[in-house]
Amino acid sequence: MKPLGIISGTVLLQGKGIFADLRKETVDTEFGRATLFCSTDIVFIVRHGTDPRRHILPHLINHKANLSALKGLGVREILGIHSTGTLKRRLKPGMLVVPDDFILLGAGPTVVREKATHIVPVLSAEVRRKWLEATRDCDLDCVDGGIYWQTVGPRFETRAEIAMISQFADLVGMTMASEAIIAQELEIPYASLCSVDNFAHGLEEKELTLEKILWHARRNAEAILRVLKQYIDKEIRRPPTGKV
Repeated sequence: MKPLGIISGTVLLQGKGIFADLRKETVDTEFGRATLFCSTDIVFIVRHGTDPRRHILPHLINHKANLSALKGLGVREILGIHSTGTLKRRLKPGMLVVPDDFILLGAGPTVVREKATHIVPVLSAEVRRKWLEATRDCDLDCVDGGIYWQTVGPRFETRAEIAMISQFADLVGMTMASEAIIAQELEIPYASLCSVDNFAHGLEEKELTLEKILWHARRNAEAILRVLKQYIDKEIRRPPTGKV
C-alpha cells in the first residue's frame, strides 16, 4: 500500500512515537531540494525544518519542493497538521479543528508552469472524514468545519486585520492554503487537523507572543500524536478500494 504523507510544523512531532524510527531522505525536485523522514507507512516533512537555529519562516517554505517530493514518493494522501490562531471566542486554545474551506487572497504558490490548469480549490472530503473519525476513536473533541484564512507572514496580523478577517473566517495561519492548493494541482487528496494555539491579535487583552503559542502547541502535541497513530493504524488495516 502506498504511504501516507504528513506535513507538520510548530506542533512538534519529530522523534516521538510513530516518528521515532524514520530514515532521513533528501529528494531533489524540479523546484528544489526537500528533506523527508520515511518508513514503509509514512513520509513525514517538518515544515519549518529540523534545526531550531535555522527555523524556516512561513514565507520562505518551499511548498512546491515539499509536495513534489511527496508526489514522487507516491503518497496516496497528505495529512496537514497546523498551528492556528482563533478568530472566534467560541474556539479556544487547546481545541482541535478540521477546516472545510480556506481563503488565500493573492497569487500563492503553484506548480503549474506550461498550460493553464484551473482547479476548483477544495479540501478532500474523504481525508476530512478520516481525520474526524480518528479523533472520535481517540475520544477527543474536534470541531467539524471552519474556514482557515492564510496570511503571508512572518509577522502576526494587526488588530485591524484581525477585525476584518474574523468576519469571514474562523482560524488564521500562514501555510495551509498553500499546501492544499499544490496538493490538488498534484492530484493528491489533502486535508488538515488544526491545533488552536492562541487567540488572534486583539481578541484578548494579553499580549500575543510566540512563547505562548508554542506552549499551547506542545500541550496539543500528545493529543495529535494519538490521533495520527489511530489514523495510520486504521489505514494500514483498511482494505484497499482502488481509489486515491
